[in-house]
Amino acid sequence: MAVDNVLNRINENYSRFSKGQKKLAAYIRSNPDSAVFMTAAKLGREVGISESTTVRFAAALGYNGFPDFKEALEEAVMSRMTSIKRLEVTNSEIKKDRILDSILLADIENIKTTLEICDRNVFKNAVDTILSARKVYVIGIRSCAPLAQFLSLYLSQIIDEVVLVSSNSINEIFEQMIKINEQDVAIGISFPRYSMRTLKAIEFANKRNARIINITDSIHSPMNLYSSCNLLAKSDMASIVDSLVAPLSLINALLVALCREREGAVLENLTTMEQLWAEYQVYSRDDMEPQPEMLARTGEIKK
Repeated sequence: MAVDNVLNRINENYSRFSKGQKKLAAYIRSNPDSAVFMTAAKLGREVGISESTTVRFAAALGYNGFPDFKEALEEAVMSRMTSIKRLEVTNSEIKKDRILDSILLADIENIKTTLEICDRNVFKNAVDTILSARKVYVIGIRSCAPLAQFLSLYLSQIIDEVVLVSSNSINEIFEQMIKINEQDVAIGISFPRYSMRTLKAIEFANKRNARIINITDSIHSPMNLYSSCNLLAKSDMASIVDSLVAPLSLINALLVALCREREGAVLENLTTMEQLWAEYQVYSRDDMEPQPEMLARTGEIKK
């Protein structure tokens, strides 16, 4: 994991650190869960060294500046951080009167980061892979379940065979995927803390020679062990809540790209669905004729 690499680098280079850098190394080794949320300046103040010493520390470890060092630490710390620790960190970092601003601004930054880290060629490959599949299996557990449901709902209007795999037990997941093969695609959605059930499902699909697409947060994600088609989106946490705004935005882009490639079929499906929705009154309509009892209650007609 990335945190082991960071700590290994610190241990390997410790003897040649300056006195101030050794103090910083000791703090990070003891408090990685806190250090990951600090700027270079704040880390320096916490340890009692200058910001420039903190920046030089990152460079001494072989990172291209402090942001790269922080990202390497963050990727792994987030994957193992408990809900209790998340709550403690959030309470210490976000003021009560700034919650709305802090969370929305953080989500904006996550989307901006996603634009930077998501490979356009991989995105196109994902679109082509889905369109060529006999059947698409979508797997997302716990906090990622709503993402999987959303993707499956709209994906079923674009392609013929979509299976939303969801269960509380790994055995039931395997039962739903028992017929998966090399003609199929499995889309795994997982963000820190990574779900072992999702990972096992993707591993199973890989062993059955299915093509794998992962929607996850980092090149260091364990999901990437089974696929070279990895769509990356920046996730974050706010208190005990996983912020999955950027992953949802990425899924929206994927669905729009698929719609453009299957425009004729999608239009035909939607035309049929609109007729059914109208017939069975699935959605409310502003232009629906009011019912007599409703008019009576408003006084527009007399009983």
